[in-house]
Amino acid sequence: MSVQEVAATGLTEVLGDRRWLVLTGAGVSTDSGIPDYRGAGAPVRAPMTIQQFRSGHPARQRYWARSFLGWRSMGTALPNATHRILARLEAEDRLTGLITQNVDGLHTAAGHRDLVELHGRIDRVTCLDCGTGSSRAALQDRLTALNRTFVATGLRTLPDGDVDLESTGGFVVAACDRCGGVLKPDVVFFGESVPPTRVSRCTALVEQAEALVVLGSSLHVFSGRRFVKQAHLRGIPVVIVNRGQTRGDGYATVKVDEGCAETLGALVSAG
Repeated sequence: MSVQEVAATGLTEVLGDRRWLVLTGAGVSTDSGIPDYRGAGAPVRAPMTIQQFRSGHPARQRYWARSFLGWRSMGTALPNATHRILARLEAEDRLTGLITQNVDGLHTAAGHRDLVELHGRIDRVTCLDCGTGSSRAALQDRLTALNRTFVATGLRTLPDGDVDLESTGGFVVAACDRCGGVLKPDVVFFGESVPPTRVSRCTALVEQAEALVVLGSSLHVFSGRRFVKQAHLRGIPVVIVNRGQTRGDGYATVKVDEGCAETLGALVSAG
C-alpha cells in the first residue's frame, strides 16, 4: 500500500460520508506547470503590492512587461488531475462548494461550475479609472502590437504568471481603450482586501459545510486561513493536504504531508 493510500484510509475514517467544502491553493496548480509561492525549493520573492502598482508608471511598466512575457506560460496552462477529480466530485454532488485562492482559472477550465475565486482571475483585466472589464488575451494582443521588439527567452516563470526580469524600461504599457485609464489585472494584489461580498459568500459556505478539505495551500495569508479557523471553531473535520508545514496545521483534524493529486486520487478510490 502506498503512502497516499495509507493516508487516504485515515482521511476516509475522518470524513466518513460527509460532503466536503474544498479550499485550494497554489500547490494544486504546480502539476500544471505553475510554480507555487512557498513550496519546497521555492525562492524567496516579494510580489508587487497594490501600493507599488498604484505608485506610478515605472511600477506598472515593470508589472506589465513581466506579465507580458509570462502570459505565454500562464495563458496556455491546462488543468491537471486534481482539478479534474474535483470537477468530477462536484458533478457527483460530493462537494458543498469550492473556494480557490488561485487566479489561474484552471478549476473552471476543468469543468468546475460552482466556485468562489477568492483572489480573482488573471485572465481578466479591469480599468482603475472607469471600471471597464476586458479579457487578458485581448490585452496580450494589444501589448504584442505595441512591443514587437520586446522579447526575452529562458526566464524563470513566477507564481503570479509573470517572469523574473529586471530590465523593463523599454516596455510600452497599454491604457484602457475606453477612457485611457490605468489597467490592472482583475486579481487581489498583496496589500489589497478581498471584496467583502466574496468574503461573506465564503463565510456562509463554511457555516454550511460538513467538513473542510484544504488542498495545496500553506495558508500563509489570512484571506484563506480565516476559513480554516472558522471551520475549526465550528467543530467540523478539517483535513489539510500539503507538502510541508502550513499556518493552519494547529486547526487540522488530520494533516497529510503528501501531494494533492496522489492523495486525492487515493481518497476518492478508497471512498
